[in-house]
Amino acid sequence: MRYTLRQLEVFVAIARLENVSAAGRQLAMSQSATSTALAELERQFDVKLFDRIGKSLRLNEFGRELLPRAIELLDRAGEFEERLQGREGFGALRIGATLTIGNYLATLIVVSFLQRHAQSRVALEVHNTSMIIQRVARHELDLGLIEGSCRHPDLELEPWVEDELVVFCAPTHPLAARGPVSVDELVSESWILRETGSGTRETFERAMRHHHGKLDIKLELEHTEAIKRSVEVGLGIGCISRLALREAFRRGSLVPIETPELDLRRTFHFLWHREKYHSAAMQAFLGQCREMTKGVSRAERIELPFIP
Repeated sequence: MRYTLRQLEVFVAIARLENVSAAGRQLAMSQSATSTALAELERQFDVKLFDRIGKSLRLNEFGRELLPRAIELLDRAGEFEERLQGREGFGALRIGATLTIGNYLATLIVVSFLQRHAQSRVALEVHNTSMIIQRVARHELDLGLIEGSCRHPDLELEPWVEDELVVFCAPTHPLAARGPVSVDELVSESWILRETGSGTRETFERAMRHHHGKLDIKLELEHTEAIKRSVEVGLGIGCISRLALREAFRRGSLVPIETPELDLRRTFHFLWHREKYHSAAMQAFLGQCREMTKGVSRAERIELPFIP
């Protein structure tokens, strides 16, 4: 073959980072060696893989077509090397999870995965849904675990487990002792919500779409724990996953509000690029995710270790 795996590594690193120097640092290569490797790959086949824009290199149409194939070759080569070295692990795996999944499910799955495959390596990133979608689309993550919807034409979604949001408040709040609460009553309250771009905010806004009044959104936060603390001290009411509120409801530090007019159901999904090679590591990780939720109707009913 006229190309080397090292040249493919350089091509993939530059495609992801859009910068030769950054790619070189990631690969422990000098900038000149990285640039030379890319130039030699393009020269050998008389092609251009990138558009040069200032100091950045952006994949052109031909480069975008080749990128998933290059990643697959490197993934397969990594598996081959693991076998040659007699390792029982699966090599590296890059997982992205949205905040509710990342904080309450994904970390436990990663721990279990590494206990079974001790020589494997997992990088877990936790972001909101829009960021996970972007990173999977750019081949920067092997697999996404998301709470929101995805309409990106290059990505595939597979349902995982059902989830439900719940409106909640502090036990001293006037709505805490009430029965069912109408949407009109909810609108008059101050709200502590997740940020725009999160799956939780998307589900909440979809449930409220038929009400045209403007909500009093006092605070927007990126983390569910911060929202819980803000509601506990009486700053307003919130709406996040029942999964994230399970222990707080058990302790009584927060209480649910009945909202029969709102449909707050949603689905957790697996997300990957349509052209993504499903490595042995990725298949094993997906298997453990499915194993965790087997026979479970909703996420808050998953058996998890007690967290005080």
